[in-house]
Amino acid sequence: MDDQPTPDPTMTRIIEAVQLGQSGTPVQARELLSTLWDEIGPTGDALHRCTLAHYLADLQDTAEAELVWDERALAAVADLTDERARQHHHALQVRGFLPSLHLNLADVHRRLGHTTRARAHLATARSLAEDLPADQYGDLVRAGIQHVDQALAAGSTHRLDSHPAAAG
Repeated sequence: MDDQPTPDPTMTRIIEAVQLGQSGTPVQARELLSTLWDEIGPTGDALHRCTLAHYLADLQDTAEAELVWDERALAAVADLTDERARQHHHALQVRGFLPSLHLNLADVHRRLGHTTRARAHLATARSLAEDLPADQYGDLVRAGIQHVDQALAAGSTHRLDSHPAAAG
């Protein structure tokens, strides 16, 4: 099989916008992703919706707005199939998305003071992360689980330094 993703102009635009946010222009990235969301719509391609909402959540100014986007990402993944994910890259599987999505929900619920919901999503993320490989992505998710767990134990509702938006 070819390791190269199938050309997908919408995914290319999502990735370009994410890179803008990571390079220090989060407002422009948020605007581009919001425009793309309007084009895709709430019933558009599940891979596009899940990816876009996952990254757009990190660009929000409030935890409440972030929660909306994290919930949209989780809802979209329910419509995503392994077959569709592999059209983008041969190694992608839906179950690989789930630990990160639940981790993000655990963290935003923690910051909102929703401890019970945070713990539930964290437990789900931890359980699902057991299936992740010992690679950079898997290590990142497992480290995130540990950070959120420690913050919950400390009763912290502050944004973690490891949160993607903390660098921006």
